[in-house]
Amino acid sequence: MRRAAAGAPAAAPDDPQTAAAGADFPRSAPAVAPTETPAEAPRQQLRTEFPFELPRGYVDDSGTVHRDGVMRLSTARDELIPLRDVRVQENPAYLSVVLLGRVITRLGTLPMVHDGIVENMFASDLAFLQDFYRQINAEGHTRAAVQCPHCTEPFEVELGGSRLGES
Repeated sequence: MRRAAAGAPAAAPDDPQTAAAGADFPRSAPAVAPTETPAEAPRQQLRTEFPFELPRGYVDDSGTVHRDGVMRLSTARDELIPLRDVRVQENPAYLSVVLLGRVITRLGTLPMVHDGIVENMFASDLAFLQDFYRQINAEGHTRAAVQCPHCTEPFEVELGGSRLGES
């Protein structure tokens, strides 16, 4: 690598690649535009929301049963904030109720989901949601890509089961 003394004009580089990049860049580093990447790999989207169907369903005050819902991935904040909740401090088992109330983004036609709704769910639905939470947050996903051993056709399988007791 050739450098000019401070205040002196830079010497003309021998190779055109270095000339394009400027005299202060080493010859081994080719000039690459900032928007280009060496290998254009297809970008994978991070899936952050997962649909579910409750085994029994939440029954609201008017008697409507809500079974279809969506749960989002949990953040560190989602797991830390419930620890400050007095109900959780008094009864650690309440942690999952508060946590699920934060990460369930939709349940049937309810306008909002919160810990009070989770608190009034059937025990089987709560167990299902706890298992579903673990599946999407600990393992990262609930489906696996596989290939048929006979026809080699690719397809996806549900690892944890979509219903309580199917894991």
